[in-house]
This record gives sequence, C-alpha cells and structure tokens, in this order.
Amino acid sequence: MGKLLWILMSLAWAAGAYAVDGAEILQKVDRNLAPASYELYRKLINIEPNGAKKEYVLYTVKKGKEMVAGVFLSPASEKGRSTLRLGENMWLYIPNVGKPVRITSLQSVIGGVFNNADIMQLDYSDEYDVVGLEELDKEYVLDLKAKTRTVAYDRLKMWVDRERVVPTRIECKTEADMLIKTLYFKDIQDFGGGFVRPAVIETDSPLYKGYKSVMIFAKLKLREFPDEVFTLTYMPHIESLRQ
Repeated sequence: MGKLLWILMSLAWAAGAYAVDGAEILQKVDRNLAPASYELYRKLINIEPNGAKKEYVLYTVKKGKEMVAGVFLSPASEKGRSTLRLGENMWLYIPNVGKPVRITSLQSVIGGVFNNADIMQLDYSDEYDVVGLEELDKEYVLDLKAKTRTVAYDRLKMWVDRERVVPTRIECKTEADMLIKTLYFKDIQDFGGGFVRPAVIETDSPLYKGYKSVMIFAKLKLREFPDEVFTLTYMPHIESLRQ
C-alpha cells in the first residue's frame, strides 16, 4: 500500500511539474508584446458606420508597471496634447488650457471604440489574475479577472497563440459577463530586438454598432527613461523625447 501511495504521489508531482501555468503564460504575453520599458509610435483610426475615418498619430513611452505617457503628433488640431497614466490615475494636457486635467479609464481622448485604458495600456499581468485556462490545439484560452474594481474591464477572455505566445483575440466583459468590446490582434511583424508581435489591433463593440477602431504599431523598441518624464510638470515636454 505504501509503494502504491508513493507511485500515486510521484505521478501527481510529475503532472503538476509539467502543468501549464496560466500566470506564466500571461507574463510571457506581456513581454512578447513589449519590453517593460519602451517607446513606440501608433496610428489610431476611428471608422464610422458611413465609412468616414479620423486618424491620429501618437508617440508613447512606458516605464515599469505603472507609468505611461504619450503625445499626439497629428492631426494638427490635436498636436501637442499629451497623456499621462500613473497606475489608475490618468491626465490629459491640452496646450491652450495650460494645465493637466484628470480623465478616466473608460473615457476616450480620441472618441471611437478605444478608451483611455486601451490607449494607455499597462501589462495584463499587473491588472488581472488568471482564473481559468483551456488548452486547444493551437491556442490557450485564458479567463482573466481584474485584481481591483478600478480596472476598465472586470473580465477578459484571451485567446493566445501557443507558438508565439501573443494574443489573437480578447473579449472584454463586465462582471455580469456582458460583452463590452472585442480586440482582434493581426499582422504579425518583426519589430527587431526579439519582438515579433501583432502590428495591428482592431476593435468593435455591440455598444457601438457599425463603428470600428484600429491601432497600428510602429518603431517599438526598448528604451529607459528617468522617472521625471512621468510627472505632470513634464507633460508639455514629452515630444522632446523623440530621437
């Protein structure tokens, strides 16, 4: 009986040792999408039901787990507007106003389907816990639960490519499991520095029927910044970081 128990315990240990760790997958997703600290350029496109488009170009920098800043380069009407996120606190600086104003994660500085939390995205593993994992032939499916009530979406369902360990689709939901929007990750590209990731994120929402928003990534690279870049007083100067 003792030998049988030892065998069963050994098998259980082996199964646990080789079991897929959902939290580890999510952390790999974060690092495959971007380094912990980086700079990048993005084009954001809002598409209305009649086909009309409005485009924005945004330069963004991030440091560590909680600090994200950005500045609009175009269109001319938005040039110089900058954003700052410190954890769950967000601000918008408008040059002719002269001082930063607070904004919320569910608002959008550009309108459209992307909100401020989408535009100033933190690492998924910093905001969500993995509460469910399904293994498919070519994908993992992660069920994620927000760590706090201040996160924009209470639940996420994330499909992850098993080979590249990057998302292919994310459903963003309320606590009651109502779908808010879906993010589609497309066009895998090599950004250099070991980062091979989707260059395009598209989103639509049952709450905004017929509307679509697109985010296109370019010039993503590792870069370190001093903490002073991520302060309210630095917001008028973010564009000076461009090299």
